[in-house]
Amino acid sequence: MAQVPQTFFDALAVRTWCGLALRALGRAREEIDAINVYPVADGDTGTNLYLTAESAAAAVEAVFEAHDAHGEGKPALADAARAMAHGALIGARGNSGTILAQLLRGMAQVLAAEGETAHTDGEGLRIALRHAAESAREAVAHPVEGTVLTVASAAADAAGAAQGDCGTVARAAYDGARAALAATPGQLDVLERAGVVDAGGRGLVAVLGALVETFTGEVPRAVPVVSGASREVPAGSVEIFAASPEDCADAPAAGGPAFEVIYLLEADDTAVARLRQRLDGLGDSLVVVGGDGLWNVHVHVDDAGAAVEAGVEAGRPYRIRITHFGLGDVHTTGAERPPREPAQRAVVAVVPGEGLAGLYTEAGATAVLARPGEPPASGELVEAVRRAHAREVVLLPNDADLRHTAAAAAEQARTEGIRVALIPTRSAVQGIAALAVHEPERRFDEDVVQMTSAAGATRYAEVAVAERQSWTMAGICQAGDVLGLIDGDVAVIGSDVIVTAEAVLDRMLAAGGELVTLVLGDQAPETVADHLEARVRESYLAVDTVVYRGGRQGAVLLIGVE
Repeated sequence: MAQVPQTFFDALAVRTWCGLALRALGRAREEIDAINVYPVADGDTGTNLYLTAESAAAAVEAVFEAHDAHGEGKPALADAARAMAHGALIGARGNSGTILAQLLRGMAQVLAAEGETAHTDGEGLRIALRHAAESAREAVAHPVEGTVLTVASAAADAAGAAQGDCGTVARAAYDGARAALAATPGQLDVLERAGVVDAGGRGLVAVLGALVETFTGEVPRAVPVVSGASREVPAGSVEIFAASPEDCADAPAAGGPAFEVIYLLEADDTAVARLRQRLDGLGDSLVVVGGDGLWNVHVHVDDAGAAVEAGVEAGRPYRIRITHFGLGDVHTTGAERPPREPAQRAVVAVVPGEGLAGLYTEAGATAVLARPGEPPASGELVEAVRRAHAREVVLLPNDADLRHTAAAAAEQARTEGIRVALIPTRSAVQGIAALAVHEPERRFDEDVVQMTSAAGATRYAEVAVAERQSWTMAGICQAGDVLGLIDGDVAVIGSDVIVTAEAVLDRMLAAGGELVTLVLGDQAPETVADHLEARVRESYLAVDTVVYRGGRQGAVLLIGVE
């Protein structure tokens, strides 16, 4: 069905563009992965772009849902643009995804500068595309021509020469990017030898094609994808001349750094400037994007520990991902990688804090860290299922709001031949209970039944601080009140964390129980665990208590009773 075109660049256009870009990258993901030979031939550029776009789209959807829930109608252009940029920043993957995040951030800075203006026109889009290209180039330590940066600059140049509405400007940007993409093999020897265009640039052309569709309702029909291609192929069906192992053997990755290091970083501008210098001396492919205290850092190094330590010196790094390119990698040496035999069964769990992530990992699970306000997208869960490398996977979302996301991830993994069982855990303490009875040696169905039973028998609660005034099941709360939620509903409203936690615990144990699990957030009072443990010992005979440190998990305290 043809897309209903948007006349101006407003919040709805941002939402539409993100959705269409995600769909376009989804169609082209495998093809883009296949032509990925620079800067490292690790075959994941399409996947990284898709996951980055998915995070951006999810953030925009969340803004629309929040406005709808409060009866505020459509969000402002600035709100949607900022959400798009923030979502891309926190979800950016790999070199290409990090650069895409900065391109979107550069556009958002211009669009958000319009203030409360409902929309912008072709002139605003031209300025946004120019600022995006310049911002992305500035974020890369050593820009290389023949890459996505070249394609972005060409798109901005073409848009700058166009006169007309948003549709006219978007089409000019797309045409300029497409021409630049076709020329990339002549700018990078590794692309010319492999007979392909730049993978990151190909992804950007798909994103700009979605922009054209947003404003015109028409899908651009052709994309040049191979070196010297003289004919055109339909958008979304990419024709590939795959690089041979011999072609890839001379790629920069062949003698390059062994690790890719990516992390989010909370730090000020001065510290990040020093970090750039430090990381530039440690490795290559350095890209640092972001601002306003939050950054996404990407670098290829031989000493992954030093790259992380540099982040610790600059501020607070988290969501740290370290990937070993691998000796004997088919992409870097031309040798065939020995296949690793998959495990029979694995557990993948979403966890809300670093402390619990460590606990789940020690128990043998693959943990997906969910920061407060930053839930993982379905693509991230699919990637975790793949990373678990097992024939059978038990998926624990540990959040009622993630059930549909986890179901979508499970369905995707099943299409790849992985047997996945989704246990609808609504809290990390239910996941702990399920993991405690997990036995990989049991038949899969029996194991799932036992884990589901253990999770279902665990009542869960949390103690949190209200961010705003609102109606609850227990009455009206004010910002700063301490809330005690039992099984997802507010049951207690108080002013003191320890007193509220004791009231919640008493209500939960009134129905009986044998084990109390306490997970302390980093904002929990030092004495809360001692108070609650003493309360259980004095008032509830034969009930044991176990305490874990959850880290920055959003809630002050998680409580489980089983």
